[in-house]
Amino acid sequence: MLWLGLVLLVASLAALYPRARAYLAERRAPEVDVTRATQVLTRPGGSTDLPVLVATGYVVARRSSEVGVKSGGRLARLQFEEGTRVRKGEIIAQIEHAEIDAQLEAARRQVAEAEAQLVQAQATRDEDLRTLERQRALAKDGITTDAALTAAQAAAAVSAARVNSAEAAIASARARVRVTDEAIENANVRAPFDGVVIKKRAEVGETVSPFGVAGQAAREGGAIATIADLSELEVQTEVSENSVAKLTPAMAAEVKLQAYQDRVYKGRLRQIFPSADRAKSIVEVRVSILDADHLVKPEMTTSVTFQERRAAEKQTAAASGAAAAPSVAPPVILVPKRTVTAQGGQSIVWVVNNGTVARRAVTLGADRLDQVEVKSGVVPGEMVVVNPPAGLTDRGPVRVKGT
Repeated sequence: MLWLGLVLLVASLAALYPRARAYLAERRAPEVDVTRATQVLTRPGGSTDLPVLVATGYVVARRSSEVGVKSGGRLARLQFEEGTRVRKGEIIAQIEHAEIDAQLEAARRQVAEAEAQLVQAQATRDEDLRTLERQRALAKDGITTDAALTAAQAAAAVSAARVNSAEAAIASARARVRVTDEAIENANVRAPFDGVVIKKRAEVGETVSPFGVAGQAAREGGAIATIADLSELEVQTEVSENSVAKLTPAMAAEVKLQAYQDRVYKGRLRQIFPSADRAKSIVEVRVSILDADHLVKPEMTTSVTFQERRAAEKQTAAASGAAAAPSVAPPVILVPKRTVTAQGGQSIVWVVNNGTVARRAVTLGADRLDQVEVKSGVVPGEMVVVNPPAGLTDRGPVRVKGT
């Protein structure tokens, strides 16, 4: 019986040995982090999700105005609140102008008085002209004297001058009416364009002037409201001088609001400013938001991902002409740069499959932020090792962290 027990024990140990050996080998295998190779599909129309640069900025209205007053005084009326829609030329505020109204009434009365004086002067002139004609007729017949004729001529000249003076007085009085009318118009604050009031800077009863609102900082510049055209919103951002070369005119971009990270808006590079900030080594850039909705508001924090069309698309567009639609480029495979190492003059990645790792030579394309294009060597969905540790061997065992 003893011999039989020993035989059974040896047989059991022999059966367990391969399993124990495999377990120990697995525990000695290097532990690795992995990620999957991703595929970026071409969008309809030829653009692709190939990021080349990310920048942060703020939403601004392409057309925005700090609306102020032309003349100083006390605010008598405000026709707006934040969010009020206004039309171009609409009166949105008014300054008290009772004194100017009185001046206007006085100027109009002066016009009426000058017109009455003109009528009187014209009647006197006409009578003096008739007297002059009679004196000339009598002088031909030798009935009147030279002194009487000269007096009639002088009277006619004086009355004509009085008519001219009355006409000048009317013109002057009418000019004063126009000046006073303009002063009253300057008491009105009108919207410079169709838009929305996004900031209210004054209240009824405050004294305002073209140089500022009483009690506020001088930098306000007399503004009582900020009006913006919300139909054209864009992102104001800054790009380092080293990255400006990556941008091209009308470049496609994706815009994300910090407040709504799950929403992506289409953008297009509108302008690269012609000068840089020497102190910061940056260049200001403006990106138009093409499909902004009610969630996009001025001064919101945003991130902009600039994208580039594939080289194949560019060549197709160039060959077919500007009016031709770009062809659809093949998908792009991306892997993190941290998965790529160099061995023997080749770029390689380590691909994990069923607990083993394989050394794979790859052909790389353009950099895409923290990722790189892979033109050959891996397929979408394959697991590749991130920051490959030393000691990996081709076809050797590995353990994936977290499994």
